[in-house]
Amino acid sequence: MGIRFDGVTVAYDGNVVLDHLDLSVGTGEVMALLGPSGSGKTTALRAVAGFVRPAAGRVYLGDRDVTDLPPYRRGIGMVVQQYALFPHLRVEDNVAFGLKARRVAKPEIRARVAEALEMTGMAAYARRHPRELSGGQQQRVAIARALAIRPGVLLLDEPLSALDARLRSDMLGELARLHRELPDVTILYVTHDQVEALTLADRIAVMNEARVQACGTPRELYRAPANAFTASFVGNANLLPVTVARDGVVFAGAELRTAAAGAPAGARATLCIRPHLVGLGDGPNRLEGTVTEIQWRGATSRLYVDVRGHRVMADLGELREPPAHGETVDLHFAPQDAVLLTAGVTDD
Repeated sequence: MGIRFDGVTVAYDGNVVLDHLDLSVGTGEVMALLGPSGSGKTTALRAVAGFVRPAAGRVYLGDRDVTDLPPYRRGIGMVVQQYALFPHLRVEDNVAFGLKARRVAKPEIRARVAEALEMTGMAAYARRHPRELSGGQQQRVAIARALAIRPGVLLLDEPLSALDARLRSDMLGELARLHRELPDVTILYVTHDQVEALTLADRIAVMNEARVQACGTPRELYRAPANAFTASFVGNANLLPVTVARDGVVFAGAELRTAAAGAPAGARATLCIRPHLVGLGDGPNRLEGTVTEIQWRGATSRLYVDVRGHRVMADLGELREPPAHGETVDLHFAPQDAVLLTAGVTDD
């Protein structure tokens, strides 16, 4: 069962929080809605769940228009940030809650609860209360409860944001495994964390200011972002203001070679270079600057270099003799590793 937003607009007291959203999610696809707070991503998810009523447009699940249906008639599973488990109920009763509300027969409830707990690795905790579980375990119970009703669509609203870094990493692996085991379940995943989106999603819709800025596979958005906002929100990026020249671009007085982009000479644009593609030392597209900060990150070090008033980041492998703060260094990058962002360019 897929999801389709057809011109969906949501407004509160005249303030538009979702602006004419057109977006389709295929059956069995994981679509991440990625964006900052207030971008409209959670509102889009709530429109699918039936918790908000669009001011315009329609919401479809498969071929069924569900815009006017109450949440309980949509057959959707949902997991939210704070788990929303009932503290007085044992794990097995929390998981059974949705099935009981649907008046499923008791023998089937027992079977489905056991299946969902087994799938999420929580079978051994069926008789415990939520207070006896860790945060990661509580989140697994919330996911089991959503899966127990066997939904065609699973909505995940910032499900890992309350977990620490290690638990978040573990749960990402669990969610990826569940997706492999449930290939027909369509997942709409709301997050502001680019790692979660890049790890889990088949496609990512990048949202900002109530609109979709770009939509594509993680590789497409990372390697060839459509605009500066997408480049900065899907992975880290150096975004350098440049002027288009005949054979490349000019940045901070330096002529740089880049792949052709079709922009007219003299146009202002933005050059996107991922930090891990910037090298230290002499090479093509050399930039000279001053080290302003070094962040050691274990396997890599991030250098922040001031190039004529512009900050350039370089992620480098382990350095035996890293440059010192204030030292003058040369950076370089290959022409094919830079992406020229020409959306909205203007001529000088």
